Amino acid sequence: MHFNTLKEWLDWQTSLNPQEIKLGLNRIRTVAQRLNLLPPPFPIISVAGTNGKGSSITLLDGILSAAGYRVGRYTSPHLLRYNERICIGEIEVSDSEICQAFELIEEMRGTVAITFFEFSTLAAMLIFQKQEVDLALLEVGLGGRLDAVNIFDADIALITAIDIDHVEWLGHDREQIGFEKAGIFRAQHPAVCSDANPPQRLIEHAAQLKTPLFDLTHDFAYNKNNNQTWNWHQIENHRFFTQRFLNLPSPQMPGDFQLQNAAGVLMVLTLLNHQKKFLISESAIHQGLTNTKIPGRFQILPGRVTRILEVTHNPLSAKVLADLLHQHPCQGKTHALVGMLKDKDIASVLNLMQNRIDYWHIAPLKVPRAATPVCLSNHLTAIGINRITFHSSSITKAYKYLLAKIPDGDRIIVFGSFYTVAEALRVETGAF
Repeated sequence: MHFNTLKEWLDWQTSLNPQEIKLGLNRIRTVAQRLNLLPPPFPIISVAGTNGKGSSITLLDGILSAAGYRVGRYTSPHLLRYNERICIGEIEVSDSEICQAFELIEEMRGTVAITFFEFSTLAAMLIFQKQEVDLALLEVGLGGRLDAVNIFDADIALITAIDIDHVEWLGHDREQIGFEKAGIFRAQHPAVCSDANPPQRLIEHAAQLKTPLFDLTHDFAYNKNNNQTWNWHQIENHRFFTQRFLNLPSPQMPGDFQLQNAAGVLMVLTLLNHQKKFLISESAIHQGLTNTKIPGRFQILPGRVTRILEVTHNPLSAKVLADLLHQHPCQGKTHALVGMLKDKDIASVLNLMQNRIDYWHIAPLKVPRAATPVCLSNHLTAIGINRITFHSSSITKAYKYLLAKIPDGDRIIVFGSFYTVAEALRVETGAF
């Protein structure tokens, strides 16, 4: 099979295996072995969790790149361009590199059926191997134990904040979800958890594997200073080394939750330093914290009408977003433009946001898993909200309408899904 453009490859992959999520490792492991990707010739840091994966992996990339290392970064989903998923040295790889990887995967997979995400994962690792990266940062797409990324052994595993999400595949409580995330742990290889209240099953799984687990509050901690800086330190206990950093700059991404993400990142970097494989200076840490940004994470676009883009789509991230909106008051009214997927906890997300929004605008997402505007409206009316405007065509047209019609000094908050934010970003950047 051969296609001339990246779009043609992606369209074909979607039609080849329309099932968007298909957990299990046997298929992708078979193809990875045929491609000689196992084991990879470079260290792996795998990042799983419900919230904070993207921010944490981007911070790791920024700091390690500032320290002079050639870093491969694999994330998902993308907002505007598929190439965002695969970066080397913080730069997206080219269409031609991805197409070449796809051709080789298609040649070697034979009759093995693999998903869109599995194609992506294999392509990323082929490109990282060809480009001889110093290490790879891999974001787990869903869960951990049965996610495609988990065919690659993590030299260090990082688990970010854990919340209820993807219940159809991961379970209905934090304990079961925590166990699924802990599936990326490996025996004798360290793991870090930046959730302040890690599930007991995650802790037990680490102990069973004899995985050295470093978790927030027990092994490392952070605190804010009055001058917008913060401190990080490893808690003195039975561990074999200690580290501390004082008066660090706050991450470019706003909110206390980003300090929690950064704290986990610093624990990972401390482990890398201790292993003597990668030496990261404090100046590189400062540079990475100061310069690293990620689109769609409380991204503020100033102007006649302030726009805030936020990929919030589960209860924990909705609580963080509500707190951030409270910390960033608006003299005018706040308009929410919302589109969500039907398999999310819509009721909890909207309930957490209700006191921060003056006017609600609902529009459809053009993806199979989208919740209908009627569904979103029913959830809003159930909690007593009646300032709801339907936009029947799309998020894009609704966003353009709001930009043109709402008064100076008001603001728009776009949230509910990566798909929702992507449409607003396309309007902002002209990337249609």
